[in-house]
Amino acid sequence: MSFKIYTKTGDKGQTSLIGGTRVSKSHIRIESYGTVDELNSYIGLVNDLAVHQQINFWLREIQDRLFTLGAELATTPTKEVKMKLPDLHLSDIEWLENRIDEMNEVLPEMRSFILPGGHQAASACHVARCICRRAERLCVNMRKHEEEISDIILQYLNRLSDFLFVLSRYIIHINGKEETPWRARL
Repeated sequence: MSFKIYTKTGDKGQTSLIGGTRVSKSHIRIESYGTVDELNSYIGLVNDLAVHQQINFWLREIQDRLFTLGAELATTPTKEVKMKLPDLHLSDIEWLENRIDEMNEVLPEMRSFILPGGHQAASACHVARCICRRAERLCVNMRKHEEEISDIILQYLNRLSDFLFVLSRYIIHINGKEETPWRARL
């Protein structure tokens, strides 16, 4: 027998964090991990559009890390949690940096800003980058609301948005497409 997806416990605008604390669905913590979930979903779209074995592997790894990150954001920081949750590690950030460096080795030097576009997967990658930046801003805002958040989450999201920018360029490159440089109107 399968479990029911609906519980009816959130019908009045409240939800539970991991650890049992009930908060409003508009709480900054919910907004933060909801945006990370949106990012993860969009990365799934990028993955479907990219159709490239190496990129697909990279994006699946990132989606796994985003579930880890989301679980940390969804946890009550002050409560003991009964289940073991995975952690982000500095090696996860280094992994992103290594992939950025790997892609940059084959990319042409950037001589101007570039306009998003040129290939569906690259365009979707730019949208994912923007969602990633929004998630990062929300996580920074959590600190202004005196919500506990680890530095590694902010570092990971910052580096991930860099990765997504370079990945969009890389997708253009490996598909033989041209980047569109931004030309300021004078």
